[in-house]
Amino acid sequence: MNQNIFSDVFFAGLADSALSVEQAVSLPPECYIDASFFEFEKEAVFNHEWLCVGREEWVTKPGDYFTTSIIGEPIVVSRDLKGALHALSSVCQHRSMLVAEGTGNSRAFVCPYHHWTFALDGKLVNAPAMGKTCEFHKSDIALPSFKIEIWHGFIFINFDKDAPALAPRLTAVSDIIAHYDLATAEGPQPELGPQRPWNWKVMLENNNDGYHASRLHQGPLHDFVPSGEAVFPELPADTAGYYRTNGTLHQDASFNATQKALLPVFPKLTLEERNRMTFANIPPTLSLVMMSDMVIYMILRADGPETHCMDTGVLVAPGAMTNASFEHRMNMNMAAAMEIIAQDFHVDEMIQIGLRSRFAKRSSYSWQEGAQQAFNSWLVPRYQDAWARMKRERA
Repeated sequence: MNQNIFSDVFFAGLADSALSVEQAVSLPPECYIDASFFEFEKEAVFNHEWLCVGREEWVTKPGDYFTTSIIGEPIVVSRDLKGALHALSSVCQHRSMLVAEGTGNSRAFVCPYHHWTFALDGKLVNAPAMGKTCEFHKSDIALPSFKIEIWHGFIFINFDKDAPALAPRLTAVSDIIAHYDLATAEGPQPELGPQRPWNWKVMLENNNDGYHASRLHQGPLHDFVPSGEAVFPELPADTAGYYRTNGTLHQDASFNATQKALLPVFPKLTLEERNRMTFANIPPTLSLVMMSDMVIYMILRADGPETHCMDTGVLVAPGAMTNASFEHRMNMNMAAAMEIIAQDFHVDEMIQIGLRSRFAKRSSYSWQEGAQQAFNSWLVPRYQDAWARMKRERA
């Protein structure tokens, strides 16, 4: 454990990152690179916060399931034969083999190692050749289950059985994105993203950073959404997420070579909403980039102090995917989006290298980095509360 980090002085100093954007400074570099801090962060953040793992449309039929992982925990989300949704550990309770991989449809999860069989709600229903084992009762064994909540079609889980509900603390974000009607939006299920060599916070910060947009991404694929048109609203202190709106230079702007929407516009959007883009973060796992005709969502899955995985998907208006030209139009959108994302990825990797340097320091923010201050205001109290709990437990 890094004793220079785990001290009252260090955690008190984090408060400087949650001041107003005119006064705030960035988090200490140690928060992005230190292995012991990441272990602390698991308890401070991931063990108690709502974590986005996917979309409800991925598990529509009884028996549907998909798997994922976050902070090293293998997870399976399933819909049982009665239609109820479950989020479970996919670790067999016998010898820790994973009982599910990938996606599919099944009547049960059968561990391939010794054929212990678990129902889709996690209950153990069969364990071969265990009849001679003392005090073995199938009813005592089940896959660990997690709290689950649906927000705008996204599935969130929580390892903390006592965690307060998510949706009531996201009212401000829900109001600003309501007309996208994301619960009915459609899109293909993305593949699990590869591991990226930078801290999950670097990625989350980048996904909603208004400051870099007109600079790093300058050119015809991005100039229609200038950084100077970013707006960072002040939200209630207990809000479980944050957002920025960004005015565009013309209506129905979209990331492609034409700079205009190629797909059907989400039908409920107002004229005001069609003249801006919205960027929302639900930390620590979900980022939304919202245009008139397409929403890009990114599910971040931290797995180490300097690595994470990110699953990138798209949502479109209901019925858009049935158009004969949909694939061609989507390819145009994604070609531009991936060029922009590639620029971000290169910068993020270089930032992680810089954070390891002895010359890395805490720095002031531009007003166009209001989302970073919002993230800090969400994050710092969780760090400080966890440090206080740790000290009480040691006393």
